[in-house]
Amino acid sequence: MKRTLLVLLIAALLLPLGLSVVNAAPPAQEQTYTVKLGDNLWTLAEKYLGNGAAYWAIVGATNKKGGEDATFAHIANPNLIHPGWKLLIPGTAEASAVMGLGTEENPIIWSVVPSGEVERVVAGFEAVADLIYKETGLVIETNVATEYAGVIEAMCADPPKAHMASLATFSYVLAADKGCAGAELVSVRFGSPTYNGQFIVRADSGITSVADLAGKTFCRADPLSTSSWIIPMLTMRAEGIDTDTDLAEVVDAGSHDAVAAAVYNGDCDVGATYVDARTRIEADYPDVMDQVIIIAVTEDIPNDGVQYESGFPQALRDQINAALLKIAETEEGQEALDTAYQWNALMEVDDTFYDPFRQVLSASGLNIEDLME
Repeated sequence: MKRTLLVLLIAALLLPLGLSVVNAAPPAQEQTYTVKLGDNLWTLAEKYLGNGAAYWAIVGATNKKGGEDATFAHIANPNLIHPGWKLLIPGTAEASAVMGLGTEENPIIWSVVPSGEVERVVAGFEAVADLIYKETGLVIETNVATEYAGVIEAMCADPPKAHMASLATFSYVLAADKGCAGAELVSVRFGSPTYNGQFIVRADSGITSVADLAGKTFCRADPLSTSSWIIPMLTMRAEGIDTDTDLAEVVDAGSHDAVAAAVYNGDCDVGATYVDARTRIEADYPDVMDQVIIIAVTEDIPNDGVQYESGFPQALRDQINAALLKIAETEEGQEALDTAYQWNALMEVDDTFYDPFRQVLSASGLNIEDLME
């Protein structure tokens, strides 16, 4: 008798929390469901998917279907659903994908390439990942790669070795054109979702323009860096400089900070960074703004942001995006984002945001594969 009462007491305590004591096997095929009075997404996920935590699969499937069929609800707040709403309960594959990721045993991998000091970037992204966990309960493991090519390879692997990335413009376009990535968020710095690159030289170098760079040693952050190589390379070619034969040497410095330091120290005649990477090394080189000068600035370039490998469940994308947008509105979140990549805010975009950059590549007469050689 006491045992029976204990079981009933536990059940009574669980039900107000939206938890059930019996789980059902997920349906093999997706199905529709009309919300009834008293329903909540957690109990629906437990009943139909076998796990209350899979409610995000219902959110993602319903919102996606709603974009195609207006009879389905749009769930803006998972804590608030109304009787009469038409939901889409996903099948086994989608539900399993959502339930299997974001745990200690199977964390979501977010891969980045340092734009500056590695320790600072790592600390910033780990802080962001901790904040996402507080918002969503999803475990995200940050991975710092040495170059963009490695991140693209990880996203294109089968199965993927990176689920999320913060790729610079060219590397994102390359990954997207390979069918491996999709853009969801772009960073905002100083109120703008775009930025510029800059050519820098020592003030005493005698170099005054891009046309003077033939025969010089050039420092870049990464061979796939948009502002440190791709756009500067196209700019030099437009000035008649063949970057394959006319430069004395091209040096991969590893980060924008390192490029600025290399030019300051005279290790390179010229370098290219984002505007204005010089400020990142002022603590070590207080006179860098006087000793290293800008001779040219590139056209506008889309900022880096947050992208996902193409097979990553949309339900989890929506959950992480919502968390990041919320985090970016807080003082703690802004500090973490600034430490990581000097992000001031985030805004939602899709792949078309990068079309103007694709047009620049097309106008150059080169395709992406040519630039990889």
